[in-house]
Amino acid sequence: MLHYVQRYGHELQVVAPVPYFPNVPIFARWSRYSQIPRQEKQQGITVLHPRYLATPKVGMMLYGWHMFLGSLASVKRLQRCFDFAVIDAHFLYPDAFAAILLGLVTKRPVIVSARGTDVHLYTRLLGIKPLLRFVLHRAAAVITVCQKLKDMILELGIPEEKIRVIGNGIDLRQFYPGDRLAARRRLGLPLDKTLILSVARIAEVKGIHHLIDAVARVRRQRPEVQLLLVGNCEDSAYLKALERQVAQANLAGAVHFFGSQPHGALRGWYNACDLFCLGSAREGWPNVLLEALACGKPVVASRVGGIPEIVVSADYGLLVDPPHGESFAAVIHTALNKSWVTEKLVHYATGFSWDQVSAKQESLFQQVVPIPNRRSDSHRDFKP
Repeated sequence: MLHYVQRYGHELQVVAPVPYFPNVPIFARWSRYSQIPRQEKQQGITVLHPRYLATPKVGMMLYGWHMFLGSLASVKRLQRCFDFAVIDAHFLYPDAFAAILLGLVTKRPVIVSARGTDVHLYTRLLGIKPLLRFVLHRAAAVITVCQKLKDMILELGIPEEKIRVIGNGIDLRQFYPGDRLAARRRLGLPLDKTLILSVARIAEVKGIHHLIDAVARVRRQRPEVQLLLVGNCEDSAYLKALERQVAQANLAGAVHFFGSQPHGALRGWYNACDLFCLGSAREGWPNVLLEALACGKPVVASRVGGIPEIVVSADYGLLVDPPHGESFAAVIHTALNKSWVTEKLVHYATGFSWDQVSAKQESLFQQVVPIPNRRSDSHRDFKP
């Protein structure tokens, strides 16, 4: 959205509600929300953080209402000094549900975007599925990041003409090839090993356990292979299970957890690796695949969600189906033995620039709210 509004001269302010929770250190996962400011600037954009009631693990059907009620006063005050023409909401529930209600109050159209889990998982929840239908029927337009999500939304009875597929883009100024050995030296990685990289949350849905199993199998023939795992973890039980798996497979020196890394630093990790892998059980449109390709790295990924819409040719990567350790190991072997053309990988990734994505967004937004492209600094800063 930042790239879109800058490219076409529109104006943007963001309302990003966060759950209310007191500053109680023993509940570190939730108390961190108390440290988020009520208002901040991110890359020149005003971001408001109103609080809403969230009851962990219970009452999910009410989350959308709570987010709406928690955001209502801030949005109404915002409208008085920033007369927005449209509300753009990402993730169908609870975010887009709250946005639809805010659109009714402010009398503004709402465009909603489906990202992945909000369709793959939430359509299976009996109490949430009707709320998704409400959001999709009331929205002025629906964006999905891949055709697979569009097909699933069509099954909910939503008119096809309302849905537009617009995949995510990547910043080609940030992701491009670089010297592999130099990247390894900067990161303190071994220079003489075959490095497989995965950038993903350390969560079961991302299939990290399958990748570890696969690497154990691959190392029987290629003992120089190592696995680098970059990503945050909020599931300590799963992380401990992975650490036990690593120990039992005698992979202590071959599997490395590097935790969360700044997005701006990821180019170095991509350039340092020989192969990029993603073992997710479900996905929308994983940007990490395009980022790796833009850095000239081939990919191996599970055949789920929008991934086959990214890896459309064996010239760019290989798909695994079904995603488990044995099948991943076989495909990784093939990928490591294959001759890849770096220039072809990079050229393909250039077709997914933010400029191209923004052009599709502009077409849709103008369809919903025809407004001339313009640049203006006339709006006043919002005062909470």
